Amino acid sequence: MKFQALLFSIILFISVPSFSQGVTLSKEAEIYIMTLGPYQGELYSAFGHSAIHLKDPIKGVDWVYNYGVFDFDQENFYWNFARGKMLYKLGMSRYKGFFEAYKEDNRYIIEQKLNLTLAEKQQLIDYLAENYKPENRDYYYNYVYDNCATKIRDVITDNFPGRIQFDTTYVAEDKTIRDLMHDYLHYQPWGEWIIDIGLGMQIDKVASAEEYMFLPDYVARGFENATFQRDSVTVPLIAETIEAYKPESEEMSNGVFTPFNFFVIFFFVVGFFTNRDFKRMKRTKWVDPLVFTLPGIIGWWLVFLWAGTEHLSKENMNVLWAIPVFIPFAYMLGVEKLQKFLGAFFLIISTWFLLLLMLWTAFPQPLNQAMIPLVLTMVLRGYYIYFDLKKQQEKRAKADALPKN
Repeated sequence: MKFQALLFSIILFISVPSFSQGVTLSKEAEIYIMTLGPYQGELYSAFGHSAIHLKDPIKGVDWVYNYGVFDFDQENFYWNFARGKMLYKLGMSRYKGFFEAYKEDNRYIIEQKLNLTLAEKQQLIDYLAENYKPENRDYYYNYVYDNCATKIRDVITDNFPGRIQFDTTYVAEDKTIRDLMHDYLHYQPWGEWIIDIGLGMQIDKVASAEEYMFLPDYVARGFENATFQRDSVTVPLIAETIEAYKPESEEMSNGVFTPFNFFVIFFFVVGFFTNRDFKRMKRTKWVDPLVFTLPGIIGWWLVFLWAGTEHLSKENMNVLWAIPVFIPFAYMLGVEKLQKFLGAFFLIISTWFLLLLMLWTAFPQPLNQAMIPLVLTMVLRGYYIYFDLKKQQEKRAKADALPKN
């Protein structure tokens, strides 16, 4: 969301009157499930958004309940974010401003009117009012299992347990949670790259119909033909679907600066210096820290995510190429006492990387294809490090063997 729209939305959240926590509905009241389309301006908005819209013209009510709000001023915000203990909350805003903010970003807006009696609507709104109290509104966000979309589903099912049968015809055979994420990242190649590296095998299980609903579009699809049990009668859960805003067509592109293209260029740049080093018989020492720093940083990041956070980052097979000890090893190549060990290390690692490339598509966690040229770069430079350090050792051995005067 653009900064202006975000600022406007924040103002709207704090401008809802305090009495909005509860209201007695009239017979004209209607409740809608709102689905707001993806926006490619930011990674976090690429998957879309869900909310609940309450409209009661008799009571002058036109509000949106939204579980996608977070506060930068919360205690330890950045540390909690890093650890995966991110507090989100239920927010409320006036419908007009909420609608206009998403329309400004040219995101489609679909509203599904719930087929509920007045008593059922009142029950649902009373539940939201209770949930909106300061002591109740916060929750720990999870990318897949507890987010702005799953909360909408859960609000409905928790209020009417066992009475809703969702339409699950959207389920595709053998599609994983990662596959579902990829469907929304065609124009976010760097976002896809980060997700593929940071999230582990926990998102590589085949998604159940319920797990599809971590995405707002599948909440809408699940509700669209869902049925609702009322006494002995089964009725459609959705009375009407309204296309509240149809976005204008836009030209979309992921550009040329993709991770794959970047690392291909990086491979050729490093290849140029390595070829020159062979010809000059002298290693360009700054190249090696340049090559191995990023994989080393990623390696330590993965260790932190795996062992120290609540993110879906455990059992992450990217540690097969992002080796944490590249930092400090890549910076210690000039230490003579370690050169024999480091030469053997980079020889073994480079050989392992060749095997890894042959097995790239065989692992249960798919590894991002953009990393192939980076791994090839490390293979090239790793073998050269072994060659250069071995040559230095041989020179020193010859020097030591010369008679001393």
